[in-house]
Amino acid sequence: MIAVGGRIGAVEVVHRVPGRIRLRYRPVTGPVATAPLLRAVSELDGVTTARINPAARSLILAFDPNETTAETLRDAVAALLPSLVTNGAVPAPPASSGLGSSLTTLLMTPLLPPPLRLPVALAAALPLLRHAVRDYSENGVTSHGLEAMAVSISLARADYTAANTTTFMLALGEHLEHSVARRSDDLLKHLLRPSSDEIWVMRGDEEVLIPAAEVAVGDTVIVGTGTVIPVDGTVLAGEATVNEAAMTGESVSIEKSRGSLVLSGTLVEEGRLSIYAEQVGRRTAAARIADYVEQSLVVKSEAQLEASRLADRLVPLVLKLAGGAFAVSGDWRRAAAVLQADYSCALKLATPVAFKSAMYGAARAGILVKGASALERLAQADTFVFDKTGTLTTGLLQVTDAIAFDPTFTPDDLICLAASVEEHYFHPLAMAVVTAARATENHRHFDHQEVQFIVAHGVASVIDGKRIVVGSRHFVQEDEGIDIAPQAEIIDRLYQDGKTLLFIGFGGRLLGVIALKDSVRPTTVAMLRRLRDLGVRRILLLTGDHRDRAAELAEELGLDACHAELMPEDKARIIESLAAEGARIAFVGDGINDAPALAGAHVGIAMMKGADIARLTADVALLEDDIECVADAKAAANAAMELIATNYRLTVGLNTGILSAAALGMLSPISTAILHNGTTLGILLNALRSRPLRSNRPTSPRKQIVAG
Repeated sequence: MIAVGGRIGAVEVVHRVPGRIRLRYRPVTGPVATAPLLRAVSELDGVTTARINPAARSLILAFDPNETTAETLRDAVAALLPSLVTNGAVPAPPASSGLGSSLTTLLMTPLLPPPLRLPVALAAALPLLRHAVRDYSENGVTSHGLEAMAVSISLARADYTAANTTTFMLALGEHLEHSVARRSDDLLKHLLRPSSDEIWVMRGDEEVLIPAAEVAVGDTVIVGTGTVIPVDGTVLAGEATVNEAAMTGESVSIEKSRGSLVLSGTLVEEGRLSIYAEQVGRRTAAARIADYVEQSLVVKSEAQLEASRLADRLVPLVLKLAGGAFAVSGDWRRAAAVLQADYSCALKLATPVAFKSAMYGAARAGILVKGASALERLAQADTFVFDKTGTLTTGLLQVTDAIAFDPTFTPDDLICLAASVEEHYFHPLAMAVVTAARATENHRHFDHQEVQFIVAHGVASVIDGKRIVVGSRHFVQEDEGIDIAPQAEIIDRLYQDGKTLLFIGFGGRLLGVIALKDSVRPTTVAMLRRLRDLGVRRILLLTGDHRDRAAELAEELGLDACHAELMPEDKARIIESLAAEGARIAFVGDGINDAPALAGAHVGIAMMKGADIARLTADVALLEDDIECVADAKAAANAAMELIATNYRLTVGLNTGILSAAALGMLSPISTAILHNGTTLGILLNALRSRPLRSNRPTSPRKQIVAG
C-alpha cells in the first residue's frame, strides 16, 4: 500500500521481467476513467507500450530500463489515479450475461421440485446481491442496495416468482439502460473511427504493410486512392486530390503535390502520395480530436454532478418509505414493491446521455463542443462578445472603388493594370485585386518586365518603358516621391469610409487608387437576431481595428457596444471586467490575439479558419466557416439543458407516482419493477432525442472534428 494525495490506494506490482511490468490498481474513491489513464501512462518517461485490462484493473507496461524503473512507474501510476476518478457509482457488471440466466430461472423455477426453487432463485440473484454488498462497502446505501433488499424480502417470503421476476426485470432494465448509454458514447466515437489498423510505409526500396502503432516520425507513408491519410506530414512525391472535409469542413477537394501539407483523417480521392510523417499516433490532429471526445465521455458537467448527488440523497428517502409502508400495513410485499423503484437510474444516466446526444448532433452540424461542461456554460451565456475581422466579417478584402486620375484610363483599366503586376504576389490585397480584375467586363493583361517585391510596401515593375508601383501610401509618397496632394480630398474621404487604399503610381505620377473593404458575412445579421431570440441580452464588439470602422460596423449590426484599437491584453481585461459585473460571457474569435480572451471568457468559441492556438484554447470550435454555427451552438446548448430539465421533471414525477402507489399497496413488486424500468428506459430514449439546429440546413452524413 502506498500513500496517494493524502489517501491510501493500492498499486502493486504483480509480475515483472526486465523491461516489462504488470501492475494492479485499486482506487478508493470511485471508478477510474480507463481511456485517459491509458493515455497518461503511455506518456510516462521510458514507457514504450501500454495495455490496460479494465475488468482486472491491470496495467501492462513495457519500458526502457535505462530511463526508468518498475518502482518509479508504480509510484507514477499511483499519483495519476486521483485525477482520473470519475466520481460515479461503481459500474455494474455487464448485464447481458445475467439477462439470459435470470430469464431461464424465471421460466424454469415453477417446474422445479420445491426444495430446489430457493437454491436456483438464490443463484440467479447472487450477482445482484454480491454487487450490492460491494457497492455498500464502498458507497453506502445506493439504489443497488434497495434492489437487493427487494429481492431478499421476496426470497425470505418464499415468493420465488416475485424474486425471479424482479431479478429478470432488473437485469433487463440494466441491460437496456447501459445499451442506451453506450449508444450515446458510440455516436460520438463513430465520428472518429480509425480508417485502418495497418499502414503502408517504405522500408528501403520496398513498400511494407506494418501495424499503425509502429509508424514513427520520419517514416515515408504511402497512400493511394480511397485511403484515409493516417499521419500529419509533408508530401515528398506524387500528386493527388484530397478531400479535407473531414478535418476542415471544406467541401472542395484540394490538389496535393510535393511540399504540400496533409492532415490525418483526410481522404485521398484520386492519385497517390508519398508522405514524410511529422506527427504520428496520439500526436496527429485526428488523435487530438479523439482526446477531446474521450475526455467529454468522462468529464462530468455541474448538472450531471448535481443529478448524481440528488439521486444519492433520495435513496434514504425511499428506504424510509419502504420501512414506513411495512410499519403501517405489516405487509412485506408493500416494502418490497417500494424498494423496486428509485430515482437513481434515470437521474444518473439521462443527464450524460442528453449531453452526449447534443454533442453528437452539434458535431454533425459542424460544431465541436469540448465536453458537457462547455455545453452547459454555453447555455448559461447571456453576453456574446465578438472579434471583428474574420468573425463578424469575412476577413477577405473586396474591391469597392477604383478611381483613375488620368482620363485615358477607365476604372477597369486601373484594376487590370494593378492586377498585371500584383498577380505574382500572394498577399490578401493583391489577391483581392486579381479577383476583381477577372470579374471586369473587358479584362486585359498589361505586359510588364520582371516584378520587384518590396517587403511591407508593395510591388514595382516596368510597363511600356514606365515604372509602375502598386502599394501603400508611404511607399508611393515617401519612397517613390509621387505627389498625392492634388487628390488628398478624395483619398481622405475613402479613408473616412473605413476603406483600405492601394495606390498606383505610373511614370512618376499618381495614376489612381483602388479602395478595398472587408465585407460583413451575409449571415451575420441573421445570426445575431437568432442569438437575441435564444436569450442573449448583450452583444458586444472587441477589435484592434480603427475606432471609426468599428463604430460603423457596430451601428450597422445593431450591437450594444464596441471597443476598438485594442491589444490582446486589452480584450482579456475587458472580458475580466464584464465577468466581474456578473455577465456570463461567450467570446467568439479567430486570431492568435484572441487567445487570451477565449481563455478568460465563460466559454470561448473559435472560428473554423482561426489560428491553431485560438482553436485549442476555445471550448467550442466551429468546423465550418459559417458564422451561423455560433447561433447553432447556442441553440444546441439551450436545447440540451431544456431536455435535461424535462427529463428531471419526468423522473421525479413518474417515480414519485410509482413509489406512492407501491406504498399504498396498489402495485405488486412485479408491477413496480415493470413500471419503474419501463419509465426509466423511456426517459433515456427521450434523452437521446435531438432537435435540428436549423430547419433549412442540410446535415452531412458524417462529419469529423477539428482540433486546430
